[in-house]
Amino acid sequence: MKLTKSKLLILLSFFAIYIVWGSTYVFNKIAVSELPPFFLASLRFITAGLLIMVISKILNFKLAITKKQFLNSLIAGFLFLVYGNGVFVWALKYVDSGFAALLAATQPLFVLLLMRLIDRKPMQKKSIIGVLLGLIGMYLLVSQQEITSSEGSILGIFMIFTCVFSWSYGSVFVSKADLPKNFFVSTGYQMLIAGFMLLIGSLIFKETWVSPLNWNTEVQLSMLFLITFGGIAVFTAFNYLLKNVSPEKVATSAYVNPIIAMILGWYFLSEKFTAQSIIASIVLLTGVYFITSRKRR
Repeated sequence: MKLTKSKLLILLSFFAIYIVWGSTYVFNKIAVSELPPFFLASLRFITAGLLIMVISKILNFKLAITKKQFLNSLIAGFLFLVYGNGVFVWALKYVDSGFAALLAATQPLFVLLLMRLIDRKPMQKKSIIGVLLGLIGMYLLVSQQEITSSEGSILGIFMIFTCVFSWSYGSVFVSKADLPKNFFVSTGYQMLIAGFMLLIGSLIFKETWVSPLNWNTEVQLSMLFLITFGGIAVFTAFNYLLKNVSPEKVATSAYVNPIIAMILGWYFLSEKFTAQSIIASIVLLTGVYFITSRKRR
């Protein structure tokens, strides 16, 4: 019975990091069509962070945090959620959700290059092939005139790449940083800190705050999804899988998410596929496969 329950939890967790995580691009695109990006992100992360802390308290998780852990949570929260996510949501105003998800899939490439620079370790043959395919895929994606000719698209694409770099550097930073041992609690702190930083950013940029009562139904449902399933559930599932299956299997989300995002963007938002985008996605995701399937040293 325990084995069956364990397998069920693993299946549900993979569903979360594949389907739910992939769908967040579309829901963010829907929400940012009506709400200011930093206001949207701040509300999402403050609410999710508070819920995580309440759940952690109920489950008797240790909530104490040292000054160093708080500082590291602040840095991680900025890299992941303020810049990595907040600015990414802003860029969705100018870029299709499926296209943005494909650009985000280059994260393993960025992480690999950063680790090469920081640790000075030579790259394996699989990694070199993966990087070359990734660069070719990125070029094929961003060189399409029908995509880059729309207003603000070039700026949006550039900012997404900076967001991916921020998220990638955050991954390297967190792997070495002193943070609360419980991942759930650590995520809660990062969300709360980032949420308040985004709130300050919203005030600085003089965004118009809109009461949830005045949002349309689509935006209300999108935000509800992003806070509960797209935030708390996904991060919990991600943490569970890291402890129960190999990292290589968890990393497969990097090339499933964009496919889910592209299909949902096409179905719900009438986003268009181009032949070049399909070819670029195959080349890019093959490169990601080579990077994530290399032997660990």
